[in-house]
Amino acid sequence: MRQWSAARLLPILSWLPGYRREDAAADAVAAVIVAVMAIPQSLAYAMLAGLPPQAGLYASILPLIAYALFGSSSVLSVGPVAVISLLTASAVGAVADPGSPEYLTATLVLAAAVGAVLLLMGALRLGWVANYLSYPVLSGFISASAILIASSQLTHVLGVPVRGDGLVELLGNALRQLPQAHWPTVLLAVAAIVSLAAAHRYGKTLLQALGLRAGLAGLLSSASSVVVVLLAIAIVAAADLAEAGVAIVGSIPRALPPLTMPVLEPALWRELLPVAVMIALIGFVQSISMAQMLAAKRRERVEANRELLGLGAANLAAAISGGLPVTGGVARSVVGFAIGARTPMAGVFSAVGVALVVLYLTPLFHYLPRAVLAAIIIVAVLPLVDLRAIRRTFIYSKADFMAMAFTIAMVLLAGVEIGVMIGVGLSIGQFLWKTSHPHVAVVGLVPGTEHFRNVRRHTVITSPHVLSVRIDESLYFANARHLADVIYDEAVQQPTVRHVVLMCTGINHIDASALESLDELVLRLADAGVKLHLAEVKGPVMDRLERSEFPSRLTGRVFLTQYQALTELDASVVAQAKAAS
Repeated sequence: MRQWSAARLLPILSWLPGYRREDAAADAVAAVIVAVMAIPQSLAYAMLAGLPPQAGLYASILPLIAYALFGSSSVLSVGPVAVISLLTASAVGAVADPGSPEYLTATLVLAAAVGAVLLLMGALRLGWVANYLSYPVLSGFISASAILIASSQLTHVLGVPVRGDGLVELLGNALRQLPQAHWPTVLLAVAAIVSLAAAHRYGKTLLQALGLRAGLAGLLSSASSVVVVLLAIAIVAAADLAEAGVAIVGSIPRALPPLTMPVLEPALWRELLPVAVMIALIGFVQSISMAQMLAAKRRERVEANRELLGLGAANLAAAISGGLPVTGGVARSVVGFAIGARTPMAGVFSAVGVALVVLYLTPLFHYLPRAVLAAIIIVAVLPLVDLRAIRRTFIYSKADFMAMAFTIAMVLLAGVEIGVMIGVGLSIGQFLWKTSHPHVAVVGLVPGTEHFRNVRRHTVITSPHVLSVRIDESLYFANARHLADVIYDEAVQQPTVRHVVLMCTGINHIDASALESLDELVLRLADAGVKLHLAEVKGPVMDRLERSEFPSRLTGRVFLTQYQALTELDASVVAQAKAAS
């Protein structure tokens, strides 16, 4: 029992005892490529978050080890990602000035708060809470955030300050600053964007055409950002472009960060907690979606609540090691999976690789132009603008499209925090509206069968004395009175009706408010000379009803099937249906 509990708490105990030399070899190869990808991305996302470049590297060391201990996915690679970095900059920028010691302090507090929220959700088994971020809202938020992230990099692409709280303000300021643009910086950025985009789109195909195997071509294509970074460093250093005004990263400490505890300032924690909850939910949804997709390809299983613990531990590790909030990275995870990472040990090996770079190779990045980091961010985030999802949603559901479009508009115009909060509010409001006005169908018997279908959609036979009604939603406080009124109105409009049978196949739950409404409906129908019956009630629903006095007050009966109800209440209609077949 103790061993089972320990394995549940530390998933590493379930796979480490059987770890083999072949696993280590596969994990090591994947780790090298993932680390090569992670280093320039980590530097870029630290810049996006308004932090020193080393913060991104630090967030790619200890968090990976913590996730390997507590996470449940064999290939998910955690670290800084664009959307979370943007949220970090937005939240921390509201309480401290970028570049100040207070800014870094607030970032560590935010990472700790995100970790605490995730751990609490995992301990309480609240993985389902993330379901309230509907797909249209989440997709719209990510698409709009990608546009906002790319636009925020204009200051580094143009080499002049470009400030703004929304897309319109950013683009307007960029146009006004265009005559003062630093053209060597612009040329570097454009060259980097074109090179990275071309490598991502055509690199593997071109390398295969040159005779390389598909696997090796894929590896080299994945490392294209490192090639661009090294070329840019060489050009800036050789041409002395830093002296000409090209902004560079500068000195990065050659040392791992000392382990420190985030400050315990209640006012700061209270101010950052709402955003921490938002980051935790968005990061969790992004991670669990990616982890489950990759796990399905290997017929493995990812547990949502254990993922919460793994991501919580990773964020706490970032908070005590000078990093920033982290979550599962899409590109790094997909590349690690494709190369053949077998276990979370690949993340540990990647962390070791990044640590070695921090200890020995950081002087190499001194002349790295910030314009190239901006190019890496732009090329990484623009594919997140999912135009196909927007089109699919528009075709399938206009209501969902409106929620998506409004989320996009709010993120672009009012900022990421307000945008996602409004989007979540719209999702919940839309859900409440739909469930409070559920589909109700009058049904009839399909000739020659025992099946009942909507009288408006199918050719069916109905009884003048029995009204059969199907409710396609659970009954709860928001819809109970509305449904009772609909059923009552339908019954009294037909003077010959003496029985109403509720077909309960779509009812999974009846709450106390709905039970009271059913009691009232029984009395209202009885006053009109109509009996109320139930049919096809699910077992758990019937169990709850039997714990109340409702069955004794029901004027009709509870039938096993709708067919049985019609047979006993109006056998002539059943005979007519058989004859019609």
